[in-house]
Amino acid sequence: MMKSSVEAPDWSAIPKPTDDGAASHLVGMHVPSLPLPATDETIVDLSALPGRVVVYAYPRTGIPGIENPPGWDLIPGARGCSPQSCAFRDHFAELKALGVNRLFGLSSQDTVYQREAAERLHLPFPILSDAHFALTHALHLPTFETNGMTLLKRLTMVIHDGKIEHIFYPVFPPDQNASDVIAWLRGKAT
Repeated sequence: MMKSSVEAPDWSAIPKPTDDGAASHLVGMHVPSLPLPATDETIVDLSALPGRVVVYAYPRTGIPGIENPPGWDLIPGARGCSPQSCAFRDHFAELKALGVNRLFGLSSQDTVYQREAAERLHLPFPILSDAHFALTHALHLPTFETNGMTLLKRLTMVIHDGKIEHIFYPVFPPDQNASDVIAWLRGKAT
């Protein structure tokens, strides 16, 4: 299987997000029991998954050949969903070796839209859809609005036995997020 590679943009030309404190309440929270549809046609309840689970939330995945919304690259933290997903794909085996039982992407796009990206990027893990914002509202996940869309701000949750153990927020550059999670997991192992 040939992996689809995605060229990362010049991150120095894109506004870096700042920590606005919108995720500071998450560490220590229990994930509520909310079933979310996944791109592998399963329903996932993050609260019920044993062991360590990593969920990276991102605004949206674009479709090749279709322009991003106007001003997309000027929104701090918006750009980079495909490079972030590809980095998690490329580090999937290492994350598993470091004790991650499950890995998921998460966005507010519907599963049909997400499935195109999961297949195109050859992701070995599913993407969860929070199209109705049930998890977003229950955990008060940070969002932003643009062009008539409400989207998740980029963050990564490390969940252990249903409880949020660590948060990466803001995430920048997105293609380094998987490496940051690996470094944190290695630090936990020592």
